[in-house]
Amino acid sequence: MATRIRLQRHGRKNYAFYSIVIADARAPRDGRFTEKIGTYNPNTNPATIDLKFDRALYWVEVGAQPTDTVRSILSKEGVYLMKHLRGGVKKGAFDEAAAEVKFNAWKAEKEQKQAALQDKNAAAKKAQLVERLAAERKVNEEIAKKIAEKKAAAIAAAAEAEAPEAPAEEAAAEETPAEA
Repeated sequence: MATRIRLQRHGRKNYAFYSIVIADARAPRDGRFTEKIGTYNPNTNPATIDLKFDRALYWVEVGAQPTDTVRSILSKEGVYLMKHLRGGVKKGAFDEAAAEVKFNAWKAEKEQKQAALQDKNAAAKKAQLVERLAAERKVNEEIAKKIAEKKAAAIAAAAEAEAPEAPAEEAAAEETPAEA
């Protein structure tokens, strides 16, 4: 029986969520499977991968062929590196402890790079927020300035409307005594 490691689709339309399963190569994509070894959610940033590492390593070692996407997932999680290191142990290139040390060093480096990337993304998001707030503040100041100008113009117009009436009354009062 040809065994494949593949993705099984779940989730709603335009929001796919996958299970990583071991299935017969002849089985349909979302059909019967032998074992579920993990999940893959590409909707998050970065993509969320939950994998039963030991079971994935077992199936890769016994010859299950992964699809292209699953191969990249297993590679990113270190399953293929561990398979490679175990091959070195079997050949006598180094012992089990050295293989564990190499794998743990790789994993620590990977986690460090991922943490740095997350920090960079967080800093970029924060800078973008600060920039957006500054632009919004500038727009609000311009709007406030226009409103103040309109109010000043309205007050000036009201004062101007009241001011010409007073001189007209004075002129009328001055003309009245002359007629008498």
